[in-house]
Amino acid sequence: MRYEKLGMSELNVSRICMGCMGFGDASNGQHSWTIDEEHSREIIRRGLELGVNFFDTAIGYQNGTSEQYLGRALKDFTSRDKVVVATKFLPRTNEEIEAGITGQQHIERMLNKSLENLGMDYVDLYIYHMWDHRTPIYDILDGLNRMVKAGKVRYVGISNCFAYQLAKANALAEKEGFAKFVSVQSHYIAMTPYSSLAGGRLSKHPGETSKRLEEDDYARLKYDATAGQDNVIIQRAAELAERRGVSMTEISLAWLLTKVTAPVVGATKLSHIEGAAKAVELELSEDEIHYLEEPYIPHRLVGVMAQNTAASSGESHVWTTGKQKI
Repeated sequence: MRYEKLGMSELNVSRICMGCMGFGDASNGQHSWTIDEEHSREIIRRGLELGVNFFDTAIGYQNGTSEQYLGRALKDFTSRDKVVVATKFLPRTNEEIEAGITGQQHIERMLNKSLENLGMDYVDLYIYHMWDHRTPIYDILDGLNRMVKAGKVRYVGISNCFAYQLAKANALAEKEGFAKFVSVQSHYIAMTPYSSLAGGRLSKHPGETSKRLEEDDYARLKYDATAGQDNVIIQRAAELAERRGVSMTEISLAWLLTKVTAPVVGATKLSHIEGAAKAVELELSEDEIHYLEEPYIPHRLVGVMAQNTAASSGESHVWTTGKQKI
């Protein structure tokens, strides 16, 4: 495994970040394809053995059970100071706004619940999961800064934002002396991009399937409309994998690793994290990189970035905290 500093922070992270959205109680959340605690622990343990030290979860993943599975596994298999743990918080709900809960109060409440779920005193990276159109950015930054000063958060990051939003936020943070966002996690390309294998599509030959491919309606919403265009690249990844004698996962992530710091790679089987770790050692030639990129056609925004607008901010979010008491 190789390691790199995350942005301007002092966090030394593995080039593969284990995405934990696939861990959690399948009967308690958005997804029906997530894996139980026993299998989650096996994958987390294997990741640690392979040198993965960077783990990404969220309070909204399977109503907090992803955080719980991760926290218990890390407690049993490693020491806290050897891993970098990131989790995320959601925008204020309609109920909180009606009750007069401020952005600062909301962040503290969300963080305290995440820390309870994780069984930890602090998180290394606390991520603003999606832009809160109904809460002033000053309140968000102030709330995060208070948590940094309290020792509950080491650094703050942001996800699912436009470049102008990040620039606006960090300019205000600098002006006010608040902690600035040190990382960006967005769809596919960012410092720590999510959906790094397009929900498994970049790791499977045509005709291959999985429980997630069959049941993940949200991923189909993101990718089905461009399947024809995307399959051209998927076929090229399969061709290069066969030529190099490696997996499609290794080819796809080796390409992405030339662009980003640490892709967030989900794993619901041991082979998933093993393939991801191997990708760190695979170097593609300039010709191979060009071959993968050449047929790409720009896509419209999908998922959270397309759905989380000011006009829709009062509606149900993609993610929720479910029945957790916050």
